Amino acid sequence: MDFRVDRLATLYLVSPLMPLAGVGRPSIPILMYHSISDEAEPEMHPYFRTSTSPSALAAQLEHLHKSGYQTRSLPQAVAQLKLDSGNSAKSVVITFDDGYSDFREKAFPLLNQFGFGATVFLPTAYIGDGPLKFKGRNCLTWSEVRELQRYGISFGSHTVTHPQLSRLNKNALETEIVDSKNIIEEKTGCGVDSFAYPYAFPQTNREFKGMLRESLSSAGYVNGVCTMVGKAGSRSESLFLERLPVNSCDDLAFFQAKLAGAYDWIGSLQSASKALHAWF
Repeated sequence: MDFRVDRLATLYLVSPLMPLAGVGRPSIPILMYHSISDEAEPEMHPYFRTSTSPSALAAQLEHLHKSGYQTRSLPQAVAQLKLDSGNSAKSVVITFDDGYSDFREKAFPLLNQFGFGATVFLPTAYIGDGPLKFKGRNCLTWSEVRELQRYGISFGSHTVTHPQLSRLNKNALETEIVDSKNIIEEKTGCGVDSFAYPYAFPQTNREFKGMLRESLSSAGYVNGVCTMVGKAGSRSESLFLERLPVNSCDDLAFFQAKLAGAYDWIGSLQSASKALHAWF
């Protein structure tokens, strides 16, 4: 296992202190996966790896099942959080970014085995009538998307070309979020109201967040996720819900700590760091 300061702090510092904080506001873990493969990614720090092995995913899903978790769609999760009730205690949302074909080959059979649903976010430039590649990996085809949809998998937008949106002007940004929505709706025949922000989310850039919020709402999106780390809570903004990154480096103890909210400190630390960077 790779040495990880964030894991050690989560398991041996934050987790033991959590009972002292008492019962907090209702929150729901939204898990963020990418590729489901045995790719090792040795050149990357464990935090930034985007591959989860099928065996690791199977263990994580089995843990959710044995712990009594039930999957919720993003609209269901947002509705639960708005009620601000305790019914969210054993709810979880499972998401997959980038629309890789290994979702169909590796993840879907496991999800189906445990009766879990999921949302897959598609960068539509890389979803074709035949196989296309994104970051060197094969992506789903539109026929596969429709097949998975028939089995209850939800699909949302991950832009058209997966750019860093904060570097685009407003017209280019709106093209990315509007065209991707329209393409998915055209190809699947179903409405799209969920959006996933690509790359690190610039949560301290208020001007950009305001423009993005307005553009997403105008395009017809009603919920969305980003890369801010943490469990989504009743005070979370429905278009910018926090998620918990998961990959092969997450053993079950670490995975359970994330589900319990012991990893949320990472999000707070990142926000503070970005705020200080912007200030100076």
